[in-house]
Amino acid sequence: MRVLRFAGAVTAFAAAVALVGCSDGPELADVSGTVSYDGKPLDDGAITFVPADGKGGTAGGVIKDGKYTAARVPIGHTKVVISGSKVVGKKKVYPTPNSPEMPVTAELLPPKYSDPAKTELAHEVKSGTNEKNWELGK
Repeated sequence: MRVLRFAGAVTAFAAAVALVGCSDGPELADVSGTVSYDGKPLDDGAITFVPADGKGGTAGGVIKDGKYTAARVPIGHTKVVISGSKVVGKKKVYPTPNSPEMPVTAELLPPKYSDPAKTELAHEVKSGTNEKNWELGK
């Protein structure tokens, strides 16, 4: 009986700490949309939103079939990094004759989109739900 009371108290304390911890911090929003490169939807990739002032955390999401959703993106001016991959070959998984092969990939997009230090992409994330479509050229 004493153990159950202690466990209940610990659980209540942990829940209270978690709720208090959630009240402070930056305002966050969701961003979704599409990404195309050279007129075609980007098959596979990633998108990352980085606060332009360098303060706070980054957020991002996966790009699949040209669509993405990034959850919990900090509100404000952000730099945006978009990367995509292309298959450039195959390699064996194991050094044996009958080893299965796996694809070897390389970055598809130029550094002006895919390099955090060189990206030319930016977006002002606003409170609530945001939609942003990206049409990237070579």
